[in-house]
Amino acid sequence: MEERITGTLIWYYYICQREVWLMGHQIVPDQENDNIIIGRNLAQYCYEREHKEVVLGDIKIDTLKMIDGCMCISEVKKSSRYRISAMMQLLYYLKKLEEHGIEARGELRFPKEKIREEITLDSALRIELQKTENDIAHILQLVVPPLPNKNKFCRSCAYAEFCWC
Repeated sequence: MEERITGTLIWYYYICQREVWLMGHQIVPDQENDNIIIGRNLAQYCYEREHKEVVLGDIKIDTLKMIDGCMCISEVKKSSRYRISAMMQLLYYLKKLEEHGIEARGELRFPKEKIREEITLDSALRIELQKTENDIAHILQLVVPPLPNKNKFCRSCAYAEFCWC
């Protein structure tokens, strides 16, 4: 299997490594899960004056706008409870754009909480991101998924039936 790392896998890595394996092996979560539906609606209806769901190569950016001649990309999530995973996903997108010679700024957005946070890719975060990508590549090579590991995100997980049924 070809290990193709995506922003979504980066996101899942910081929530649950079992989810990384499931998503990486094209096992789709419950599309009727409330969190997935809310996520789709947030992406569709928030920030109406900005370009939404812009696909640049193999990355899908939630919103994109130009501010003073600089590209600003953002990751939109329903809750700051997912701040770390959202931040790492956004940093991954900034890194991918940089690899293609595109300089951009990043912004995390949590519209229900009216929070916006500027994110910058620095050297320490680059190292963390590289470690994450290496770990994801290892997880994707596993023949079976990692064992379930109950955490604070399990209660609302769209993959719950793969772990706890």
